[in-house]
Amino acid sequence: MNVVGLLLAGGQSRRMGGGDKALRLLGGISLLDRVIERLRPQVDALVLNANGDPARFARFALPVVADSVPGFAGPLAGVLAGLDWAISHRPDCPYVVSVATDAPFLPTDLVARLAAGLDEARADLACAVSGGRSHPVFGLWAVRLRDDLRQAVVDQEIRKVDLWTARHKLKTVPFAEQPVDPFFNANRPEDLETAAALLRAAGG
Repeated sequence: MNVVGLLLAGGQSRRMGGGDKALRLLGGISLLDRVIERLRPQVDALVLNANGDPARFARFALPVVADSVPGFAGPLAGVLAGLDWAISHRPDCPYVVSVATDAPFLPTDLVARLAAGLDEARADLACAVSGGRSHPVFGLWAVRLRDDLRQAVVDQEIRKVDLWTARHKLKTVPFAEQPVDPFFNANRPEDLETAAALLRAAGG
């Protein structure tokens, strides 16, 4: 299965105090660098979803796509931008995997396990679960659903990921939350301190 990796960095990072949360440092390395390092070997191409001036991400040498829906419409708008990019630039990739860019412990087998779950269930979509909580932004999305998604986001103004995925056959794939929840995300400044402690405990 050929897959485009979509790095979601299109939010406003209000709980982090604004700015680009993905560029915050953890152990001297940006969150975005850490996520890219873990995701790149799992996918056939990488694209970054971010709004505003793309020049601030120039050093990553990645294509940057903004939301096509105005007003910071949430992760679904980012996913839609990723599906549109895949159609135009990687038509050989029928799936897009999305990840949050504030999750430095992202599973190194995320794509393989989501793809296996999706195939096994003959589902349209797959998303990760850990500790009894679903993580819909860590999902595998069929590019063929992009027109349906566009209608939901643009015409019906749906913003919650769960509301849209409930319309399709969704497979949830469980991941162990020990020793570290792989979907731990740094939303607030204190979360970065927690992540640094987890990183030290893991020897990373």
